[in-house]
Formats: sequence, structure tokens, C-alpha cells
Amino acid sequence: MSMTAVAYNCPNCGAELYFNADKQRMCCEFCLSEFTDDELNGNGARERAEKAAHDSEEYCEHMKEYVCPNCGAEFASDENTAAGICAYCHSPVMLKGRLSGQMKPDKIIPFKYGKEEAQKKFFEFIRKRWFLPKAFKSKENADNITGIYFPFWVTDADADARYDAEGTRIRVWRTGNTEYTETSRFLIEREGSIHFEDIVSSAISEGDKEMLEGILPYPSSSLENFSMPYLSGFTAKKRDIAREQLTDEVRGRMNGYSETLLRNTAGGYNTLSKKALRLNIKNSHWDYTLMPIWMLKYNTPKKTYTYAMNGYTGKIYGELPLSVRKLIYVCSGIFAGVAAAVALIGGFLL
Repeated sequence: MSMTAVAYNCPNCGAELYFNADKQRMCCEFCLSEFTDDELNGNGARERAEKAAHDSEEYCEHMKEYVCPNCGAEFASDENTAAGICAYCHSPVMLKGRLSGQMKPDKIIPFKYGKEEAQKKFFEFIRKRWFLPKAFKSKENADNITGIYFPFWVTDADADARYDAEGTRIRVWRTGNTEYTETSRFLIEREGSIHFEDIVSSAISEGDKEMLEGILPYPSSSLENFSMPYLSGFTAKKRDIAREQLTDEVRGRMNGYSETLLRNTAGGYNTLSKKALRLNIKNSHWDYTLMPIWMLKYNTPKKTYTYAMNGYTGKIYGELPLSVRKLIYVCSGIFAGVAAAVALIGGFLL
């Protein structure tokens, strides 16, 4: 027999409601609204909650159940998670079969920053950002920061490239009252052998692409041969994007790098217009790699915000929520100050 949890949302702002035993009311911590049970029944909150529960049941069809080998507790994992932590005894759990065969990574970059240091950097990052919600800045929220290994493809390649362009040099001079302009046109040809090192592409479709790119790069020296013990105590996602799906994207990036590199060798021209770029990839090597990210998700009625930190370099990607209450409070104070100043000036003028 399956049991479904029903969550009620605030009719005013959409945030989740909590029952306050002292007030005997359902309360919203986001907009501070309060409701009795009768009020919720009257505005359709119950129907919306039951629909959300039905949607949750459909989501759970994509989840798989596992048993913790340490305490025996059952827990659920989505189909892209390869390692996690038991919510009951906090033991690290490896999900059997998720990282075997072709799904076994070639490389891994181990976490260099632990959770305590990740939380410290989080508080340093938000310290002077005044308009963040109080709940976001709380220690309880920081405790939710999670270490996750995300899957990437790392590509190395050797190629021969040729860049053809038309360059112009413009000479201007004056004789008497007459100005002359001379435009000389040149055929530019540049070619050479190029080695591409560590072209990194996300290997999971569910990831936040902007976030995943925002915490790059990782240094090449941090790559280690994959070993399961590195996953202990962390969550790990397995890839769902094959290298063949990224071939065109990676080649396009190689073309861009090649053009920039060869174009920069053609100096001394007023204009430079590309005619052709040819890239012959002689060999390439792809490594399926897990890279470490400390991640914190913060949900509001309208959006989920993502804070992330590179688990090796400490580089931060921050998408931060705005406290409307704080903003209104500050704007009201500014308006009141301006109004008082205007009134005072008016008094002097009278």
C-alpha cells in the first residue's frame, strides 16, 4: 500500500503552509498570511493540494527504492543518482549497478573543500547582500548544502586547422585641399597543428547548464583515475548524455577556438573577414568524469534559486533570491525621508 503526502500552499503567494500549534492556524512563512481550515476549504486550497499529490505520485514512478546496508532503512533515489547518503543513519550508500559497465566513470576530481568550509564560504558570499530573505541566510538553510558529483565529458584532441580571410589596410593622406584614401586588400592564409586540452561538456540533461558552466574550470592536475571510495559520503549523478550526442557541439567549440587562435596571428590589418575555416581532427580522447559541486537549492513560490560552489577550486555561482519585504521596508524608509525633507524645505519657503 502506498501513502501520498499532501502539502497545502498559501493562496496568496503559493509558498508551502505549516500548521502553527500555538495559533491553531495554517501559517505562511513567506508572506506571513494565516488561515483557518475553513478558510482553506473555501478558496480551493484542498483541491490544489490533492492535485499536487497526484503529480507527485507520477514523479515517484521514476524513483527506485533501495535498502541501506547499515541500518536497513528504505529510501528512494531517482534514476540518475548513483550514490547518496542514508537520511536515517547518515551512512554513505552506493547504488548497485548505477556506475558499472559503460556507466563507470574514467576520471574523477575529488572534493577539496569539506562541508564546513563550503558553509563558511557561503556565509562570506552572502554577508553584505542585504536584501536576501532571512530564511535563506539562516544556519538551517546552510545545513542543507549538499556535496554532489556531477557527470561531464572531458575531451582532448589533436587537429590540423586552416584559416582563410581577406584583410584590408587603409591609408589616408592629404595633398593640399584634397584627401586621399587607399584601401589595399590581402588574402590571408594561416594554418597549423592545434592540441585541444580539457574541453568540458555537461553529461547530464537534468543539470542547470548555466550553473554547471558557471563553476568551471577545473584544473587538469586535479583529475584522478576513478575510484569508488571517493564517492563515500557524497551524492553522485550518473550521465544520461552519450558522447555521440555532443560531437557536433564539441566540434563547434573547437572551430571557435581554432578561428580565434589563427586569427590572432594575423595582425596589422584594419579589417579581417573570414572566408573559410577547415578543421581536420586527427584523433580525440573522451573521458567520462565526475566533478565535485557543493549545491544549495532555495525554493520560492515563483522560482527555485541555485547556489553552487566548485568543490575543488572554491569558485562560486550564486543565483540569489530577493526579500520583497526588506526591499519594501527600505524603499518606504527612503520615501519617508524624502517626504520629510520636502516638507521641511516647504516649511522654510513658507
